Amino acid sequence: MKLIILPIILALSACSLTQPLVKPDLPVPAVFPAASGGESGPRAADLGWRAMFGDPRLQRLIELALANNRDLRLAALNVEAAQAQYGIQRSEQLPKIDGMAGAARQRTPANGPTPAATQTQYSANVALSAFEIDLFGRMQALSDAAFARYLASEQGRRAAQISLVGAVADAYFAERLADEQKQLAMRTLADWRQSLDLARLLKAGQQNSGLDVAQAEGQVSSAEADLEARARAHAQAGNALRLLIGAEPPAGLPAPLPLEAQPVATRLPAGLPSDLLLRRPDILQAEQQLVAANADIGAARATFFPSLSLTASLGFASPAMRGLFDGGHRAWSFAPQVSLPLFPNGRLRAELRLAELRKSGAVAEYERAIQTAFREVADGLAGRETFGRQIAAQGRTVASAERRADLSAQRYRAGVDGRLELLDAQRQLYAAKQALLDLRRGEFGNAVALYKALGGGLIDH
Repeated sequence: MKLIILPIILALSACSLTQPLVKPDLPVPAVFPAASGGESGPRAADLGWRAMFGDPRLQRLIELALANNRDLRLAALNVEAAQAQYGIQRSEQLPKIDGMAGAARQRTPANGPTPAATQTQYSANVALSAFEIDLFGRMQALSDAAFARYLASEQGRRAAQISLVGAVADAYFAERLADEQKQLAMRTLADWRQSLDLARLLKAGQQNSGLDVAQAEGQVSSAEADLEARARAHAQAGNALRLLIGAEPPAGLPAPLPLEAQPVATRLPAGLPSDLLLRRPDILQAEQQLVAANADIGAARATFFPSLSLTASLGFASPAMRGLFDGGHRAWSFAPQVSLPLFPNGRLRAELRLAELRKSGAVAEYERAIQTAFREVADGLAGRETFGRQIAAQGRTVASAERRADLSAQRYRAGVDGRLELLDAQRQLYAAKQALLDLRRGEFGNAVALYKALGGGLIDH
């Protein structure tokens, strides 16, 4: 056998039993609800996270998270593992040629008139061992499935990065909210302690009763309890942020900006639901998983047909090392083998059925990924259209509560109103300010969610 047979084997084209993949129609409406026409501005997927989040401190925290976060590191390792698995599967389509050299010495016992003898055999050859010629595309289908899973793992890494960028931003805003609410609680406690001192002075001057003092003391105790709760929330928010960053924030970070001054792009154009198919890594990941499942069906179908494998060797054999490579000592072997399953006891049909069921599951996962993405964008658009007006209304509520609290304090000092009216006004003002902080943080959280839902967070400029 000549080595020229190997290129002929590699040139054999496989008859693929993998059917072309037909992706399901979009299981969502053609347009997003609450999306206004004529939207302008860069798409979220083309908007870097530095442009999305203008706070220098937040930008630095995102940098640290991208460098240190363990979940993102694990996703990158999964990509490398999938790439290695694809390399292994791809190599199965190529012949494995081994070079071998050896020597064997044996003694045969005497047999009647034949005396005992000792023989030595030297050999050197190259061999092709059990190489499967891919007549029906089984090996190609397995390779295609492995490649699709590699692409899916890469999209999974991209999806993990988007989630990480969004999670760091969300945790940062939560930490800012907790800090500002704690500061508000501290200022309120200081004001209410002054109010308690005033109530005690008025009681000493017999201008009010002990009831006013008791009410003021209860108000201060309530503020002290709320301050402890705000301090706990601030510490826990900081812990969550450190976990995402993967390291202790270094000294010298830029000072944080208050929520009211955060430069965040809150009005992102949505585009069409079909755009998500190209911009959402999780959808692309589900699509590649569907491609892999479809290729697995082709591989399962090919097992019903005969398989042809080839074992061959070419080399030299001689009883003496000297002259081993002389032309007269050339040796070769050629052993093709055809295998056909006769009685697999239903195993092959069960494997095909399993592959078909897994594809059906991959279709459902693909459709669910699209529907989830649609819902996330729709929710973000609903928030985008309402948060601004709600914050403006809450700002007016805070202004009204401030006027009422000032007037109530003046009337209380003048003896016109009782302590109960002042207490109610102060509590209303405190609640209104806390609610305004919650809304500002909610607006930024909605912007982060919409940014992620539209595929933003993969570029940094």
